[in-house]
Amino acid sequence: MRSQRLTFTNPDGLELAARLDLPVSGSAAAYALFAHCFTCSKNLKAVTHISRALTLRNIGVLRFDFTGLGESEGDFADTNFSSNVADLVEAANFMARELAAPAILIGHSLGGAAVLQAAQQIPDAKAVVTIGAPCTPQHVAHLLEDQREEIEEKGEAVVKLAGREFRIRKQFLDDLEERRMTDTIADLKKALLVMHSPFDNTVGIDNAAHIYKTARHPKSFVSLDQADHLMTNENDSLYAGAVIAAWAMNYVCDLQKNSPDFSSLRGSGDAVVAQTGRELYFTEINAKGHPLIADEPESANGKNRGPSPYDLLGASLAACKTITVRMYADRKEWPLDDVTVTIRHRKAKVEEVEEATTEKGRVDLFDVEVDLDGDLSDEQRERLLEIAGRCPVHKTLHSEVVFRSRLSG
Repeated sequence: MRSQRLTFTNPDGLELAARLDLPVSGSAAAYALFAHCFTCSKNLKAVTHISRALTLRNIGVLRFDFTGLGESEGDFADTNFSSNVADLVEAANFMARELAAPAILIGHSLGGAAVLQAAQQIPDAKAVVTIGAPCTPQHVAHLLEDQREEIEEKGEAVVKLAGREFRIRKQFLDDLEERRMTDTIADLKKALLVMHSPFDNTVGIDNAAHIYKTARHPKSFVSLDQADHLMTNENDSLYAGAVIAAWAMNYVCDLQKNSPDFSSLRGSGDAVVAQTGRELYFTEINAKGHPLIADEPESANGKNRGPSPYDLLGASLAACKTITVRMYADRKEWPLDDVTVTIRHRKAKVEEVEEATTEKGRVDLFDVEVDLDGDLSDEQRERLLEIAGRCPVHKTLHSEVVFRSRLSG
């Protein structure tokens, strides 16, 4: 995915740090606004993985740090649940002004309660997703039980959460007590997806049951199975992102017809663009507007999340052969129903390959199998096999190839 840093101003005039994640193409069919969990940040690994899964399915994501957290300005001690909701609404307003209004609202943990509360103030949002969310923000108060008496008596206390210290003031607890979520959930009037793990020891799954029971249709529930609250297992967050994308497009697919233009961010229209980040060898590819992915197998220290570069080369060759055969058969009006090309590639020793012209070392061997389905004569089948060997990619691999490489910019 392509990411860029952004900032916007909250209702108190403080600058909040954000990150816009886009498909490799640079444009998206729909946009999501993501609210992170209590005391976390936009850079939590699970948030990054969910964003990546969404961008692979042509959904852009704006994720930001709430006031006083991460890279955003402000003092966390001055914030509360209401200020989080206000930050969310302002983030949506910023998107509407500068990008496109968010069609999907996603919230993790307390961020899930926040998107439920903010949803009615973001009219263009069509779908809301909660992940491990409490059914009421008061649930967060149990994390502060050890210092609650001190907060009540002294007006504030330093609380250690997830290994970090935060100053919590009494107004934070008072604000939580004022929130009544039941009516808010019942009056959501947007599609709702509730995601929760039955093994979440931080926010019990009974919270998901309450949210789901209270909400009106359309609503869905998906179990995150063995996931912990922060979804520290990468596979859990990638799964969550893929499910969200598939579910949400039922409600926001109309936005594909009105996708905003981000031509300044897009790769050249006549080029194939590949991008690899810090996640080992996982690579996203924009092939003239068509998204692809690549990776290395686990045997090569990859994670096998996509075909290897040689697999993609084999795919290119197989696709070219099938298209070429199809074109020829159609032009001749031959009764070809289907053509299937199977290709296996390996590095073979020269002495193993009779056709090799090199005297020593290894050669790239492509074993090609062509399966023709149709009422064809033997002569027609032989001719189509010959035509498959004349496809443009096959010819390219046999001809002189020149590379001109330079550093961008």
